[in-house]
Amino acid sequence: MTFDQRAFRTALSHFVTGVAVITARGPDGEAIGLTMSSFNSVSLDPPLILFSVDRRARSLPAMQAADGFAVNILSRSQEALSNQFARSLGDKWNAVEHTAGHAEAPLLKGAIAHFECAPYAQHDGGDHVIFLGRVVRFTADGQEQPLVFFRGRYHGVSSGDERAPEWPLPIHY
Repeated sequence: MTFDQRAFRTALSHFVTGVAVITARGPDGEAIGLTMSSFNSVSLDPPLILFSVDRRARSLPAMQAADGFAVNILSRSQEALSNQFARSLGDKWNAVEHTAGHAEAPLLKGAIAHFECAPYAQHDGGDHVIFLGRVVRFTADGQEQPLVFFRGRYHGVSSGDERAPEWPLPIHY
């Protein structure tokens, strides 16, 4: 049986995700930034998150050696910033406003949330490396709408269709 990777990727694109830029300072002091949608919460105690980086990413070795990193959750108005950090070459940091967070990881101005993390673990994830981070600080702005990704395109979240979930669902406990 052959496995159709393109069809698999298309099927995965049916899961709506937020868009984040993971940032860090490499061992040489260079700023690192990668756009991704593979960000998830893992644990509240201890506070852990995860993201994965393609093994072909040029900045993977520097990310693996970083003393810390930040997850910058992008707002709907930051589509251009997402595209800027999605490129593998070029000056990703041109005209990008940011401040220094934990371990000097850049915190992007205008992001709707920042999660500043210390490295916790790295795991084999096939053609990706899975990073677990222990959150040491975080901020969130409840005013802006998130940038989301669905079926290979950017989207926004429309207001007016919000409903409170019927928690707790039995499947979670």
